[in-house]
Amino acid sequence: MDATADDWKRRAAALRHPVRHLIDGDWHDGGDTFAVVSPRDGTVLARVADAGAGEVDLAVAAARRAFDSGPWPRLAPAERGRALLRVADLIEERRADLALTVSLEMGKPVKDAHDIELRALIGTFRWYGELAGKLTDESPHTAPDALALVTREPAGVVGAVVPWNFPLTLAGWKVAPALAAGCTVVLKPSEHAPLSALLLARIATEAGLPPGVLNVVNGDGPVAGRALGLHPGVDVLAFTGSTAVGRHYLRYAADSNLKRVWLELGGKSPNIILPDAPDLERAAATAAWGIFFNQGEMCTAPSRLLVHSSVAERVTEAVVGHARTLRVGDPLDPATEMGALVGEDHLDRVLGHVRTAVDDGARLLTGGERTLADTGGAYLRPTVLDRVAPDSRLAREEVFGPVLAVLPFDDLDEAVTLANATDYGLAAGLWTADLSTAHRVSRALRAGTVWVNCYEEGDLTVPFGGMKQSGNGRDKSAHALEKYTELKTTWIQL
Repeated sequence: MDATADDWKRRAAALRHPVRHLIDGDWHDGGDTFAVVSPRDGTVLARVADAGAGEVDLAVAAARRAFDSGPWPRLAPAERGRALLRVADLIEERRADLALTVSLEMGKPVKDAHDIELRALIGTFRWYGELAGKLTDESPHTAPDALALVTREPAGVVGAVVPWNFPLTLAGWKVAPALAAGCTVVLKPSEHAPLSALLLARIATEAGLPPGVLNVVNGDGPVAGRALGLHPGVDVLAFTGSTAVGRHYLRYAADSNLKRVWLELGGKSPNIILPDAPDLERAAATAAWGIFFNQGEMCTAPSRLLVHSSVAERVTEAVVGHARTLRVGDPLDPATEMGALVGEDHLDRVLGHVRTAVDDGARLLTGGERTLADTGGAYLRPTVLDRVAPDSRLAREEVFGPVLAVLPFDDLDEAVTLANATDYGLAAGLWTADLSTAHRVSRALRAGTVWVNCYEEGDLTVPFGGMKQSGNGRDKSAHALEKYTELKTTWIQL
């Protein structure tokens, strides 16, 4: 979309946000409200209905009715697919408003929201809409006097809990395959970024989803999230967020109906640059882009730059150069390259990580300080530190901000050891021109995704998820449907 900063500001002033829960096709007020504050300038965007256990009960009951007796699970899969394609078409029509809402509520540059996040959301609904009618069951070979059928049936009511950093992309990764499988959904967005999810729900309703198929409840994790996790009417819980909260959802399942829980959690992803990288300048530029994109608020962010000592100085200088020229500013300005962190509390936590790293002996090369404080927004300069000890907090804990830790190594075995020296296992990068090295190291890295000579690349055909404390299960691809279906064996004696 070709729009200026003034165009986006005028559009923002005219935007009217949905602020209630969507339950059973209707809008419902909660018992109380909470403020959604824009990290762009600290202003209150809206006051949103706040769900308690009662609203969660209503939403789950609506989803239960829609699953047990409604038309959605009983439609031909191709018909469900056509409904998802209608949702995608309407998202495309409302793309600008959705992108603007994301930018206002979580600080992402509006150009990134429009060109990247909304592209991902539209592509997700289209991909699963096209896939829905192409799935097949199995009929294994048996003895001549029997017929065996293995069918995939929708799992039931899905509780989907998504974070604020990619509020629409991650909602789409859960909602679209769950709906394609024939499930019904209760979506709980982050309390920091509920407005875009509510707008998405309005669009889905306009596209003709039957009442109760997609419900949205707003609220925080300790109340609304807990109620959803403990609810006996929820069959599957899909969560993206922190490892600490993921542990809670496993406990909720154990304390309720043993619902299946699928977790996509944190990361401390290594990005390994070898001296034979095909293009060291491109490797350095990609390393900088990867850690500063989306303000570093990405679970896959390449937050540990592992670089061979023979090229460490050259690569680090290039990364620092990129960091210093990066334009930090108003998310509604299309020229902005890095927007605001999600809020003041998060900005304080990220700055605390930087201070602790310096106290632990790391050297601050650039950034590490707040900027644009006079705007009222939560802005941080892109930050790079070297001399980071492998056992330090900065090398081991997820910062979830634009903070890069540089760790040199002397040989390939050391690089792999450093890369795997983390509780997380979400993603990794590797830069090398040697095909054998690429294969050997990729196999040795304990990560759900390994990018070779690139970072953050891929499409809907490949799964996304982690190992170790980065979670289980997979979003994206046909494999995501495994989370939302149950295998049934039917044995017929002839």
